[in-house]
Amino acid sequence: MQDLLANIKIQVNPKTFVKDPETSDLGKKIIQNSILLIDEIGFEEFTFKKLGEKIGSNESSIYRYFENKHKLLVYLSSWYWAWIEYRLVFSTNNIENKIEKLKKAIAIVTETIEDDCVTEHINEAILNKIIIEEFTKTLHSKQVDEENKKGFFLIYKQVNYRIERMIMDINPEYPYSKSLVSSIIEGALHQHFLKNHLKTITNCNEKVSASDFYVHLIENLLNK
Repeated sequence: MQDLLANIKIQVNPKTFVKDPETSDLGKKIIQNSILLIDEIGFEEFTFKKLGEKIGSNESSIYRYFENKHKLLVYLSSWYWAWIEYRLVFSTNNIENKIEKLKKAIAIVTETIEDDCVTEHINEAILNKIIIEEFTKTLHSKQVDEENKKGFFLIYKQVNYRIERMIMDINPEYPYSKSLVSSIIEGALHQHFLKNHLKTITNCNEKVSASDFYVHLIENLLNK
C-alpha cells in the first residue's frame, strides 16, 4: 500500500490555501514545521510569526500560502482525512466479506496512527495527535456553514459516506447509519483524547484500543 500511496498526490480543496504548499520546498517546509509547532505549543499559541521564526523565514512568506492559521488547520485536517480515505480504499477494496470489510474500515479510522514514511515532510503520527486535539476547531466556528458550502469538509464527509455505504450493504434497514458513522469517527478521536488526558472515564488504555471498542460495538449492533 505504501508504494501505491507514494505515487498518489493527496488532493486538498484549493480554497483552503492561497498557494499550494506542495508546489515548493518552502511550502512543504511550512507544512512540516506547522505540524511540529502546533503539536509542541497547541493551536491557540500557534502563530505565523512563531512558525516563521522556526523555519527561518519572514512571517509574510507564510501568508503567501495561507490566509490565516484557521485555513492552515483546515488544510492539515483535509490532508489527513484524504490520507485516511486513500487508506480506506486500498485496504478494503479486495475484502469480499461485508462485515470484515466494515471492521477493517472501522479499525482504520479509529486506530493509533504511525508515520508511514511515504510523505517525508508530513509525519502522520504527529498529525494524528493534532487531529485528536484540534480537529473540532475546524468545525466549531462561526464560518462553518459558509466553509461547508465551499467544500472545506468534503473529504471528511467522503470518509463518513464510504463507511456508511458499508453499513447499508450489511443492513439496509438500519435507520441511523449516518449518525452511527459520524459518532464512531468523532467518538474515536474523543476516546484517544480521554486516554491521553482523562484516563478514568474511558476503558481505552495500553491494552484496550479505541478500535477494539468500536469494532465490538459495530459487531454487536449490526448482528442483532
